[in-house]
Amino acid sequence: MHILVTGFEPFGNDEFNASQEAVSSLPRQLGEHQVLTAMLPVSFAASGKALESLLAKHQPDALICVGEAGGRNAITPERWAFNEDDARIPDNDGAQPRSAAIKANAPGRLDATLDPAAAVRALLAAGYEARVSEDAGRFVCNHIAYLAYSQPVPALFIHVPALRPPGVQATVGAETDASASQPRPGDLSQLSSALGIAILGSLTPGG
Repeated sequence: MHILVTGFEPFGNDEFNASQEAVSSLPRQLGEHQVLTAMLPVSFAASGKALESLLAKHQPDALICVGEAGGRNAITPERWAFNEDDARIPDNDGAQPRSAAIKANAPGRLDATLDPAAAVRALLAAGYEARVSEDAGRFVCNHIAYLAYSQPVPALFIHVPALRPPGVQATVGAETDASASQPRPGDLSQLSSALGIAILGSLTPGG
């Protein structure tokens, strides 16, 4: 299979995004699968267009979108995405939609089309903290998850903790969890390996 994996650029006041680091460090092959990586802008208007362009250009067999969640210490594949943009802070283009539908006359919620529970089982078996999430927030991560789950290609959105290099603190987080607290220190170098395990797990039938 050919897998397209996307991360996000930094946003808010931060100059680092753990999803960008994790995705950029993925190997070009996971098991028997070829991996193509790309970064999306943290923009309600531009992110969907960028994803659409990537899908049209590369026509992958599976789509994995990755974002960071500052209030979480586990890797959390998203079971659902919601048809709502509701931004606590402006995106990188200065837009701050409030309670706005992503798609008019469309379902209020879409299910992941790759198995988030299988990804979690693979992570737990490898010794990583993981759980299935049922709320991706309402910022650009959820926006992309909703668009990804509406595609004909099988898709999964995965949130990773907002880990930072030593001496760097995450200032974002409430975009996914209103009561976000700073994540515990973690091994940023292991995040890409964990993401690879999650991706393979989600692609394994009955995983």
